[in-house]
Amino acid sequence: MTNVHEVTDQSFSSFVQGEEPVLIDFWAAWCGPCKMLSPIVEELAGDLKGKLKAGKLNVDDNPQTASRYGIMSIPTLLVFKKGAVVRQIVGYMPKAQLNAKLSDLFS
Repeated sequence: MTNVHEVTDQSFSSFVQGEEPVLIDFWAAWCGPCKMLSPIVEELAGDLKGKLKAGKLNVDDNPQTASRYGIMSIPTLLVFKKGAVVRQIVGYMPKAQLNAKLSDLFS
């Protein structure tokens, strides 16, 4: 079972609402760094289950949301709290580095 949910233009707004932080991975099938980051996001979502909700949005299939948030490079991770962007992380990074960039959201 996956800890990361597929998000679309149609489901995006409702998915990012709520009290817990929401991490969205903006990606595309042709993007090498996206493929490298995907298992790290999956692992982090499992590690942070109950503290963080995670989703991934394919920018090729869902251009409205990608455009709305000005996604110019992928992979891009956006973290939302109560529907508002509170963090943007662009590019691939190892799990420890990504975890460090997110850790203050849970303190």
